[in-house]
Amino acid sequence: MNNQELLKRSMQSVWHPCTQMKQHESFPLTPIQRGEGVWLYDADGKKYLDTVSSWWVNLFGHNNPRIKDAIKQQLDTLEHVMLAGFTHEPVVALSEQLATLTGLGHAFYASDGASATEIALKMSFHYWRNVGLPNKTKFISLQNSYHGETLGALAVTDVAIFKDTYAPLLMQSAQMPSPDFRLAEAGESAADYALRCALQLEQYVAQHHTELAAFIIEPLVQCAAGMAMYHPVYLAKARETCSKYQVHLIADEIAVGFGRTGSMFATEQAASEGCKVSDIADFVCLSKGITGGYLPLSAVLTTDNIYQAFYDQSTARGFLHSHSYTGNPLACSAALATLAIFKSDHVVQKNLAQSALIVQEMQVLTDLPIQHMRHQGMIFAFDVVTGNHQFAKQCYQLAMQHGLLLRPIGNTVYYMPPYTIDADEIALMVQNTHQVIKQIL
Repeated sequence: MNNQELLKRSMQSVWHPCTQMKQHESFPLTPIQRGEGVWLYDADGKKYLDTVSSWWVNLFGHNNPRIKDAIKQQLDTLEHVMLAGFTHEPVVALSEQLATLTGLGHAFYASDGASATEIALKMSFHYWRNVGLPNKTKFISLQNSYHGETLGALAVTDVAIFKDTYAPLLMQSAQMPSPDFRLAEAGESAADYALRCALQLEQYVAQHHTELAAFIIEPLVQCAAGMAMYHPVYLAKARETCSKYQVHLIADEIAVGFGRTGSMFATEQAASEGCKVSDIADFVCLSKGITGGYLPLSAVLTTDNIYQAFYDQSTARGFLHSHSYTGNPLACSAALATLAIFKSDHVVQKNLAQSALIVQEMQVLTDLPIQHMRHQGMIFAFDVVTGNHQFAKQCYQLAMQHGLLLRPIGNTVYYMPPYTIDADEIALMVQNTHQVIKQIL
């Protein structure tokens, strides 16, 4: 099967996500046949460096033998069993390990990030109902936030192109000022700006807390907002406000969890050394990197106090949400293998050196018209100063010609590569990016 044959079949049968399909008449899809390490290979043998980890999911490279072998071993034992009324070793072991890592227990599973958001929102709403505060039904999030595209998740998302069409279907939510440091006043530090935004959050919560169920937030990096990064003091202050006024804090770690921001979970950076997710969040949503990018899986973990509010003889007080593939054994095995790699390979510590190397290589870009070069752990970004409204599309297309999978968000170019990228691949990634941007400008 060559590229053209696969393209024709795909256009006739597949509706691709986040895509205006007609545009592929002029810019064809890229058929991918296999992956190896940080590379993707099309059906004609051309290779592309996966600088975005295939939508931020791949942690340890394509065709990773340890994750692959774990799935194979599980396949010989149990491929799936419903989790309503049954359990199995992989889901128990994974839940135990996630509880140890986060300080939050009783994992509830689904298959994708948006579903995790839905679960957390429903749990929060239902908790307040169960404890006799049924008026706490509303949610707040940050301006420019992104939490998924199912209806509940979309209601707390603040990206117009995804949300506006479906506005009549959505519950109302309020958006708080984003602590994105690019929005600070001249001379205002990132920390001072974050504190100013936190004060505005507290003022809103103080006025509306009797009707607020939860505040959902992407810790440290608002990825879909152009890799908007902010000072961790905002998380600490948000926790104080939520505690003071009895509002849940939901940490959406779907994109930023599992080492992406320089710690296992971004929320850990909100306070002093030794901080756990449970010190900041009442709920944490996990997905994307949880299986190393191998199989669909998401999870929501919460506090024992919240879990106990559902623990009752009454079925109606229980959390009756369900998915057919909840806690799938194959996906849980991939996740366990992923966590084992973190532990055995000291990944979080090694990523510090990787991050420093990428930052160093990115200095070659500084002769371009760019601003706000930034990074948080293994997430790197800069904004190109351009009036070209087609920049993102042109950059993506030209980068593919240069063997790079880049997907700019507006005028923001970013890298979120697999952690296994080596020094030569880093140099190639940055140098080819330089060439691409220079050609467009």
